[in-house]
Amino acid sequence: MWFKCLKIIIPTVLMNVSMILCAQKGEIQGVVLGNEVPIPFVNLYLKGTEIGTASDTDGNFNLPNLDPGNYTLKATAMGYVPFAQKVNISENERVLLTISMLESSEQLDESVVTGTLKAVSRLESPVPVEVYSPTFLKRNPTPNIFEALQNVNGVRPQINCNVCNTGDIHINGLEGPYTLVLIDGMPIVSGLGTVYGLSGIPNSLIKQIEIVKGPASSLYGSEAVGGLINIITKSAQETPEFFADSFLTGWGEYNLDLGSKLELNKNTDVLLGINYFNFKFPIDQNGDNFTDLTLQDRISIFQKWNVQRKDNRIFSLALRYFYEDRWGGETNWTQEYRGTDEIYGESIFTRRWEVLGQYQLPTTENIMFSFSFNTHNQNSVYGTTSYLAQQTIGFGQWTWDRSFDRHDMLFGAALRYNFYDDNTPATAELGINRPDRVLIPSLFVQDEWQIRDKNTLLVGVRLDRDKRHGLIFTPRAALKWKFSDNDILRFNVGSGFRVVNLFTEEHAALTGAREIIVAEALKPERSVNFNLNFLKKIFSDNGTYIGWDASAFYTRFSNAILPDYDTDPNSIVYDNLDGKSISQGFSTNVDLMLGNGLKVMMGATYQDVSTSEAGVKRRQILTEKFSGTWSISYDIRALDLSLDYTGNLYGPMRLPLLGPADPRREYSPVWSIQNIQLTYKGLPDIELYGGIKNFLDWTPNRGNPFIIARANDPFDKEVIFNANGNALATPNNPYALTFDPTYVYAPNQGIRGFLGLRYRLN
Repeated sequence: MWFKCLKIIIPTVLMNVSMILCAQKGEIQGVVLGNEVPIPFVNLYLKGTEIGTASDTDGNFNLPNLDPGNYTLKATAMGYVPFAQKVNISENERVLLTISMLESSEQLDESVVTGTLKAVSRLESPVPVEVYSPTFLKRNPTPNIFEALQNVNGVRPQINCNVCNTGDIHINGLEGPYTLVLIDGMPIVSGLGTVYGLSGIPNSLIKQIEIVKGPASSLYGSEAVGGLINIITKSAQETPEFFADSFLTGWGEYNLDLGSKLELNKNTDVLLGINYFNFKFPIDQNGDNFTDLTLQDRISIFQKWNVQRKDNRIFSLALRYFYEDRWGGETNWTQEYRGTDEIYGESIFTRRWEVLGQYQLPTTENIMFSFSFNTHNQNSVYGTTSYLAQQTIGFGQWTWDRSFDRHDMLFGAALRYNFYDDNTPATAELGINRPDRVLIPSLFVQDEWQIRDKNTLLVGVRLDRDKRHGLIFTPRAALKWKFSDNDILRFNVGSGFRVVNLFTEEHAALTGAREIIVAEALKPERSVNFNLNFLKKIFSDNGTYIGWDASAFYTRFSNAILPDYDTDPNSIVYDNLDGKSISQGFSTNVDLMLGNGLKVMMGATYQDVSTSEAGVKRRQILTEKFSGTWSISYDIRALDLSLDYTGNLYGPMRLPLLGPADPRREYSPVWSIQNIQLTYKGLPDIELYGGIKNFLDWTPNRGNPFIIARANDPFDKEVIFNANGNALATPNNPYALTFDPTYVYAPNQGIRGFLGLRYRLN
């Protein structure tokens, strides 16, 4: 009897105890998001316990049967900042969480190729490489990469002409020709393309932009003296099925980006990107009868083929076609006045074809063949001065990557062919047209030596043969000290060599009324430079990340070739500097990311760029003493909104005046361009965005009587000259000026609104 009762009572008691214990357990459920998109396969665990799980394909996760108490929930995923949050679990409580993880693509452990010609972790690279993702580009939407770089610390897009608005990129105060622009590691943009190469690259196909500030000549040749910009395009795995991004500004600028991918078969896919930009409304807000912004009609088509091969060997081929029709000048100019002296206009027709690719040999050794080819045709008229030019550049390069113990060696051989012809004296001899044909073979070797686990030494040398100058030797060295995973010091030193192509690089040689004087046979420039960089990373348990880096840089040029605007106000004199030219300074960046959705990027640069000749030191023209950039983003999750505030600040620059009587400022004031944007992400696959650009309404005509000298007489028909060719002061010309549009340091565009839409189909 008792035995039968116990058989009934004991299971009942155990079941009730179990139910009581289970009822006392807690639970954590939630979803993991990144940019409002679910993140699958995120590792989640409770710190100090063995309890953990992973999110499913929709980002959902569940941690059941938790004892009441205080926990720290941690989440980690490749490409995202580690997340941590304290959670209190009570009896019978189910805690619901939405975890928003922040992308680490700009701050942490990206793969970079620019510094060493090999894909390595950014933290492990002995060369400091800055990386900017498409997310960075979206914070201030622009129709081209040239404008987008205005928010990169130490990098400034410089407009070189008030009329046609062409420009180049300054890095740490060095002129545009010292910067090499690459697409997928290939030197596709140079010579004639330097002015236009950063326009028309579809943003929808950009994976990241890598920037090296400092010497890279031993790997990339003589054009990479001051730094380089490498635009990395996406692979098929990173590209959506279809992507569209379009925006319109209050000035009437219209930009359209389209991207898609097509799978031809199981081993071959094709990426297609199209960029179209149009601006067709002559606007003259400063009242000088000249367009404030050049009118443009531009299309660029980019196609990239990727072939999957055995053992994941690489084979890719990309093609790009670029066409642009741009003009600026007097607002009543039309094509019928092109090349005449009735109404002034600068009209440029540009056509470019580009091909680039990579092929990895089917061998056990890692041998790669890379190649590029481009042809550039330019038909331009600056007032009555025509400039007709054609350039063809072919490039091929073999690299062999081989490791020996602690040495990672890279051997390379390259061949570059450059054909250039125009209608200027640059390609004429005794009245006979003689196009410039240059063939430059190169050899280089690089050794990345892992001295110890935390110390790396990189040594590289390059030997080029240029028929004009013989053998050119450019060494390079870089040393990295890794004190910890979060503290890294890098030191880079190298030399550079550059041959100046005057008419392809110096737009001022073609525009305006100044006479161009080449005072001597120009010798190639040589330089010695170094860069010291320190990187510090700080992580906190609540998901906060702080990154700080600081750099000191120094470059000294001999035989520097800089335009002299000062000796003769009616001329631009080019000759080799009989002295030294120095660029030196300090820059720092701070990145902050908080778990509540706030992201801050701030940077500042101080630089001293000057020339010294005959004991006289002068600041380089159109170069700021200091600059700053910032980007502040905040996600308002409850409203599906994100807010972006971007801006820059530039210190005074010395400006090109036309003589002591010129009433314009000799130095620019401190100036800033700031933008604000709101993005709505509450619709499936669609983002709506809009905002205000240059909301301070800053333009360079503030504080100046005029920007373009003699805008009322662009052909100098009413200017009286003396016997030496100098302009004389007259009642009609009280300041003794000639027509000159080169007094430019900032965009003439004032405040304007913009609206846009992004659509993504996965």
